[in-house]
Parts: sequence; C-alpha cells; structure tokens
Amino acid sequence: MNQDICQQIENNAHFRELVEKRQRFAALLSIIMLIVYVGFILLIAFAPGWLGTPLYPGTSVTRGIPIGMGVIVISFLLTGVYVWRANGEFDRLTRAVLREVKVP
Repeated sequence: MNQDICQQIENNAHFRELVEKRQRFAALLSIIMLIVYVGFILLIAFAPGWLGTPLYPGTSVTRGIPIGMGVIVISFLLTGVYVWRANGEFDRLTRAVLREVKVP
C-alpha cells in the first residue's frame, strides 16, 4: 500500500515541478552564498591590509568588520527569501500533490 502512494507521488506532475523548482532555487541561493563567503575569505587571504584599514581616522573599526557583518546579514536574508518562497509557491505545490494523491 505504501509503495502505491509513493509511486503516485513520484508520478505526480506537481511533485516533479516542486522538486525541480526547489532544487534550482536552493542551488541558486547556495551559489550566491558560496560566492559571498569565498569572496570574503579571499579578501582575508589576499588583502588583509585593506581589510585592517580603519573606516576613518581615529577609530578602531576596520573595513573588515562591516564586511564580515554583511556576510552574516546576507545569509539571514537568503534564508528569509527561501522561507518566503517555501511558504508560498512550494507549499501551494505540496498542497496540490496531496489533493491529487489518493490515500486510502
């Protein structure tokens, strides 16, 4: 019986659409985060002097601090974007799959 339900879900067009869209979107967000993070690490590796430069004379806050905080903020924003889309489009597709799959 469970095999039948699983097969119905796998054959469902909305399920295939959901899987494809989620994978594409998650890959896009992952690539964006990877570029941001690797870019920051490369700055640390190849431009430590530039990152260590104070934002303005007389302060101990360097360029690296707001950039590092920006990396963290971007990760939160990307997570929020994913949750927003998951609660909208992905949940709509999930409900469509559940409506169409007949559970005895």
